[in-house]
Amino acid sequence: MAHPTQLGFQDAASPVMEELLHFHDHALMIVFLISTLVLYIIIAMVSTKLTNKYILDSQEIEIVWTVLPAVILVLIALPSLRILYLMDEINDPHLTIKAMGHQWYWSYEYTDYEDLGFDSYMVPTQDLTPGQFRLLETDHRMVVPMESPVRVLVSAEDVLHSWAVPSLGVKMDAVPGRLNQAAFIASRPGVFYGQCSEICGANHSFMPIVVEAVPLEHFENWSSLMLEDA
Repeated sequence: MAHPTQLGFQDAASPVMEELLHFHDHALMIVFLISTLVLYIIIAMVSTKLTNKYILDSQEIEIVWTVLPAVILVLIALPSLRILYLMDEINDPHLTIKAMGHQWYWSYEYTDYEDLGFDSYMVPTQDLTPGQFRLLETDHRMVVPMESPVRVLVSAEDVLHSWAVPSLGVKMDAVPGRLNQAAFIASRPGVFYGQCSEICGANHSFMPIVVEAVPLEHFENWSSLMLEDA
């Protein structure tokens, strides 16, 4: 859950998000070192009146400023490609959920069950109870078992939407007529909030996403109750 004045990412709740946080720190350190070097060179150039006639034409310097950026790009690209591969890898999911975007709510269908599906609307501000978050709570949460691979099939009924939950490291566009997929493993129990991340009309900011990760036994009890009420 994000907090006011927070500068960094939310706490990771999936292995992929942990990898993304590590990569962010890795890339930020490289950017910091480059910025420090460039700032030092600028200050040195401005604060001195000395000149070196050999700097005007130096093959060694040209080799350095050509090879060094290439090495830096490789150091950034390799871990980035690894994470992209991990994000797209979906092996034997234990649960498949279809998330359909509408103006302006989400509907979920648990495809492994015959009749388990529901619509998820934002809870209006006047109906919130103490402890609930404005513009983030829904009347029905997407419940998933923790420590189990979950595949989410994402599409849209009308316009472009985007199903995104930052703590889980998931963001997938919902395109009408197209079925995209994303996968995650909730590494700990909890309630994780997200929002539609594609401007989709007047009430774009009023279609939150709530994912609740629970132990497998609790998930089985929840699914049984939902099937009884269906």
